[in-house]
Amino acid sequence: MSHKMSKTFMNKTMLQFFLILIATLFTFSLAPSTSIAETEQKQQEDTYRQLETFANVLSILQENYVEEIKAKEAIEGAIQGLLLSLDPHSSYMKAESYQEFRNETQGSFTGIGIEITLRDNVITVISPIADTPAAKAGIKAHDKIMRINGELTKNFTPLDAVKLLRGPKGSSVTISIFRDGFKELKDIELIRDTIPLHSVKSFVLKPGFGYIRVSNFQSDTTREFKEHLAKLQNKSPLSGLVLDLRNNPGGLLNQAVSLTDIFLDEGLIVYTRGRIKDQDLTYEAHQNNSGVEIPLVLLVNEGSASASEIVAGALQDHQRGVIVGSKTFGKGSVQTIIPLPDGAGLRMTTARYYTPKGRSIQATGITPDVEVPYSEYIPEENDAPSSTNFFREENLNNHITNTEDSENSVTPEIDEEIEKMLLADNQLKSAFNILKSLVLYVSYKQSE
Repeated sequence: MSHKMSKTFMNKTMLQFFLILIATLFTFSLAPSTSIAETEQKQQEDTYRQLETFANVLSILQENYVEEIKAKEAIEGAIQGLLLSLDPHSSYMKAESYQEFRNETQGSFTGIGIEITLRDNVITVISPIADTPAAKAGIKAHDKIMRINGELTKNFTPLDAVKLLRGPKGSSVTISIFRDGFKELKDIELIRDTIPLHSVKSFVLKPGFGYIRVSNFQSDTTREFKEHLAKLQNKSPLSGLVLDLRNNPGGLLNQAVSLTDIFLDEGLIVYTRGRIKDQDLTYEAHQNNSGVEIPLVLLVNEGSASASEIVAGALQDHQRGVIVGSKTFGKGSVQTIIPLPDGAGLRMTTARYYTPKGRSIQATGITPDVEVPYSEYIPEENDAPSSTNFFREENLNNHITNTEDSENSVTPEIDEEIEKMLLADNQLKSAFNILKSLVLYVSYKQSE
């Protein structure tokens, strides 16, 4: 038997084996035929015919393609194509990619610090992660990544892009982005760094007013949040809190639920609905002693997605806080991660999120109670945050000096660095002003 005949025989044998295997599975799935509707049976027959076509195409390619076809890579590519035809968030993760995904929620990784998706077949930024190379370089939500190191990203999957964006700490990567308003692509060189594990940071805006930022939802986010909240309380009893979820791309659902639970005593937080009942889950708040009842303002923007939208939607529906900022990203689908025997993983969209009042987040996002578009302002080095151009009594010559005791002033001084931050961030400044108003209102109602 010649080499060519032997190879053809082996390919045909493999094809026959593959078809027998499919037929066996198909027959098994039809075992309870008496209880399967005729339309469902026809769909399964169509699926069988398509699988047979795929097996035939693979066999022909292996015999005749100009270069040798590696069956494993070809089948992996077909699986990836299948998933991408469903939605941008379903994907097949090879063993290496699956391990990287696990590191993002449980360990550290090196890269530039962005969450990406596929929108209109273009690699698009969901949001930069705070305090990472991407955020410091000015990458914004909705930026389109057209090239990575000069390579066109057309036909890339998000995992293809991630593979090029990741790399050793200290190494560089150049991305070419397009943004609404740009006339041409802009090249940005970024130096890869370790993406921080800690997802929470905090500081005091002024005595009694706290600020906590959650950059994403990792395995320890709720614990970190409680620790930061306790530290703020120890510095001075909190009268109000700004919770900043801007550019938070999401993360672990259970962490979003447990963080929201801190601010609610009862009622729905979020529920999911899928095709099968196992995907229909309900998450409710619990009565506990750790509830935080102070006035709350929640900051969101177009980079707030998924888990952060769950928090915003729940607090908005329960009227537990005022949502300030710009409309959120609108990722309201649930992805289930299924480990595969060879170390790979299947990321599959299985359900949709709904807020307590039954609103779907998918593609619509959360609209803030008070919409404040972000206005970029870079303070000059000699800017005096408190200065104005107004002429006041104190500017008049020979004005009468106020000699009254001012010990009981109700407006403690704000740190100069905080003033500069508020001057540069109009959304945070608006949130702070609204929070002060809420605190005054609550104080007034309690004194009645």
